[in-house]
Amino acid sequence: MKNRINNIMTNTTTSIVSIAVLTALGLAASNAYAEEANNAASAKVEKDIEHIQIISRKDELNKEAGSVTLLDEVALEKFEYDDIHRILANVPGVNIRQEDGYGLRPNIGFRGVTPERSKKINILEDGVLSGPAPYSAPAAYYFPSMSRMTSVEVVKGPGAIKYGPNTVAGTLNLTTRAIPELATGQIEVAAGSNGYGKLHGHYGSTTELKDGRLGFVGEVLRQQADGFKDIDNAQQSLFDDDSGFVKNDIMLKVGYANTLNLFGDLVEQSFEMKVSHSNEDSNETYLGLTDADFTANPYRRYAITQAANMDWEHDQVQFTHQLTASKFSLTTRLYNNEFTRAWRKVNSFAQTGNNATDRTLQEILANPDEGINQEFYQVITGQKDSEALYEQLVVGTNDRSYYSRGIQSDVKFSTAIAGTPNLLNVGVRFHQDRIDRDHFEQNYLMTSGVLSPDQLGPKFTTVNYEETDALSLYFADTLTFGALDVTLGGRAELTESRYQNEVAGAEQDWLEKQTDVFLYSASAFYTLNDNMGLFAGVHEGFVPTSPKQAPEIEPEQSVNYELGYRYNDQQTQFETVLFFNDFDNLKESCSFSTSASCTNTARVDQEYNGGEVDVKGLELNLQRREYVSDHFDLPWSITYTRTDSEFKNSFESTFELWGDVTAGDPVPYLPEQQLTVNLGLAGTNWQVNLLVKYIDEMQEAAGENVALSGKTTDAYTVVDISASYELGQWGSVYAKVDNLTDKVALVSRRPFGARPSKPRQVFVGYKYDF
Repeated sequence: MKNRINNIMTNTTTSIVSIAVLTALGLAASNAYAEEANNAASAKVEKDIEHIQIISRKDELNKEAGSVTLLDEVALEKFEYDDIHRILANVPGVNIRQEDGYGLRPNIGFRGVTPERSKKINILEDGVLSGPAPYSAPAAYYFPSMSRMTSVEVVKGPGAIKYGPNTVAGTLNLTTRAIPELATGQIEVAAGSNGYGKLHGHYGSTTELKDGRLGFVGEVLRQQADGFKDIDNAQQSLFDDDSGFVKNDIMLKVGYANTLNLFGDLVEQSFEMKVSHSNEDSNETYLGLTDADFTANPYRRYAITQAANMDWEHDQVQFTHQLTASKFSLTTRLYNNEFTRAWRKVNSFAQTGNNATDRTLQEILANPDEGINQEFYQVITGQKDSEALYEQLVVGTNDRSYYSRGIQSDVKFSTAIAGTPNLLNVGVRFHQDRIDRDHFEQNYLMTSGVLSPDQLGPKFTTVNYEETDALSLYFADTLTFGALDVTLGGRAELTESRYQNEVAGAEQDWLEKQTDVFLYSASAFYTLNDNMGLFAGVHEGFVPTSPKQAPEIEPEQSVNYELGYRYNDQQTQFETVLFFNDFDNLKESCSFSTSASCTNTARVDQEYNGGEVDVKGLELNLQRREYVSDHFDLPWSITYTRTDSEFKNSFESTFELWGDVTAGDPVPYLPEQQLTVNLGLAGTNWQVNLLVKYIDEMQEAAGENVALSGKTTDAYTVVDISASYELGQWGSVYAKVDNLTDKVALVSRRPFGARPSKPRQVFVGYKYDF
C-alpha cells in the first residue's frame, strides 16, 4: 500500500511539473503562430478566465459544448433564498427530494441520478471538493450556507469530465465572496415566521502597494429558526422544545496580486488564503408521520423525536495561486476540510429476535392499526409507556469525523496548430479523504409522554474507518475549425482505499483495494451566427464504490449523450437539451437517510447493483427581459424538465429504494415533469418577483414488496413572491413570502413515514451598504 501511495505522490509531482513545463512551452511558442489564430484562441481564454467560475458571461453566446447554467449574485438576491433546493428551481435537469424544509441536508440529483444526500454529484466550493469525504463517504451531511454565496454554477454533459470523481450527473460549484477592489461592506438583518432570524455582514478592501495590491474580505453569518413542526410533550422533556436550528459561519480571505513579465508577456499573479469555520445545532429527525396523522396535522412530530439533535462543525483552509496572461492561466489550490458531526435520533424499537414483536419504524408507520403495531404506535405517540423490552426505543448517535485534503492544478492555454486555434485545459489533483465512524446506541423509555434514557448507558455499535488516496488527471482540448468547435476530453481516476473495522475482536474485518478508471468525452459546438448555435456530446459516466465494498460490487457506469440548441441576443437567452443516460450499472447505497432496514449495523453503507437503466429527457430554459418603458421592465423566465426512466432488467432486492423490480419500473424520486415560471417587474429602485414551481409526483420505490404507506409523493405547485426597495444612501429593504398559498404536500416517506413541505413563511429584511 505504501509503495502505491508513494507512486501516486511521485506521479502527482511529475504531473504538476509537466503542466508547468507545458505552460511555459505554450507561452514561449505562442508568438511563433499566426497572429490571427492566436487572437482567436486568446479571446477564448480571456472570456473563460473567471478564476473560479466555470461559465462565461451572460452577454455573450456561450460556446461550451454542454448544458451549463450560471446563477449570479443578482439572480440569487431576487428571493434571498437560504435553501439550495429552492435556488435550483431555475436550473433544468435537477431532481430533488426534500427533507427538512430548510435545505439543511440537501438531496440533489442531476438528470435522473438518485438525489439521496447529493452523493452522486460533485459539490465544489470555490472550485474545490467540499463534501466531507467525497471518495470514501460521499453522502453530503454538510452543505455550505447559501447566504454567503455569490454565484451558483451547474455543469452537466461532457463538461463534467473535468470535475470528478462523479461524472455521471454533473457538478455544482458554489462561489464565495471575492475580495473587492474598493473598500466596501454590507450589514443585513432579517426576521421571519417561526422564529427565523438572520444577521449577515461582510467588509473588504484592497490597498495599492508599491509592487502590487493587498486585499481582504471578512464575512460573518448567523441564521436561526424555531422550526415549523410541533413536538408532542416537548415542554416536559429533557431536550430542546423546538424543531429549529442555529447556524454560524465566519470566513476570512486575504490576497495579494501583482504583475510579472514572463517570457515577454505580462502575467497577472495572485495569492489568496481563505479560512472559514461553520457550525450547526439543529433539532432534526428522520421520523415522519402515518398518512392519517399527516392528513390531520402534517407539521406534528411524535413524542419519540424529542431527543433528536444534529451537532456539527466544519473548518476549511484553502490557498490559491493563479497566473493569468493573455494566452494562458495556471491555478493551483491547496485545501483542507475537516468536519465532525453527531446526530442523535431514534433508529428503531429494541429488537429481541422474536418475529412476533420485531418491527421496523417504517413497517409500524405504514400499518399503525395492524396487530402489535398498535402497541408500538401508542408508544411512538406517547399514549403508552415503554413496559416490555421490545417497547424500548433504540436511540443512535452517529458520531463521525471526516477530513478531505489535497492539491490541484488547472492550466488553460491557447495555441494555434497549422493556423487552427487550440484551447487546451489540463488538470491534476492529488486528494486524500477519510471517515471515522463511532456510532453508539442507548435504549430510551417512554414514560407519561416523555422520552428519557435508561440507566444502562450507551454502547458502541459501529467503530470503523474508510480512507482513500486518489490521483485524478483530466484534459479537454478544443479545436476551432471556422464555426465548429470540437472538444476531446479524458479523465483518469486512480485510487487506493482501505476499510478497517475497529470493533474489538473484528480486527480481521478489513479491505484494501485499488481502482484505475479512464473516461473519455467528445463534444462539438457549431455557431450558426453571433446569437445561436447547436451542440452535441457524449461522455462516460462513473461513480466509484466506497472502500468498504467488496470487489463484486461494481461502480456505477454509464454512457451519456446530449443534443442541444442555444440562443442569446442579450435580451433573450434560450437553451434546450435532449439527453440520454445509458447506465450499464446503476449503483445505490444503504444509509440511515434511505430506509429503516439501513439502520441495521450490518447493512449501514452497504452498496447494491441495479444493472442496466435508461434515463432520458428534455431540458428547456428561456429567459427574457421586456422593456416596457423608460421607467420599468419585465423580466421573465421558464424552466422545464421532462424525464423518463426505466430499469431494463427484473430482479429482487432487499434494498428498500428498489424492492422487487420488474423491467420497465422507473427510478425512484424522479419526477416526470417539472416546471418553473418566473415573472418580475422592476423599476429604477424597486422590483417585485413571483416564482411558480410545479413538481410532478415521484415514485417512493422502484418495485414492490417495500414497507411504505403509499407508492408516490404528492404532485404540487408552490408559489413564492418577493419585493425589494432601494432607500438610496439608507440602504434597502426587502420582503418575501415562501409558499404564498400555504400549500402542504407530502414530499417523501423516507426514511420513516410521511414528511411535509415547508408551510407559508413570511420574511422581512434590511441591508445597509457602506
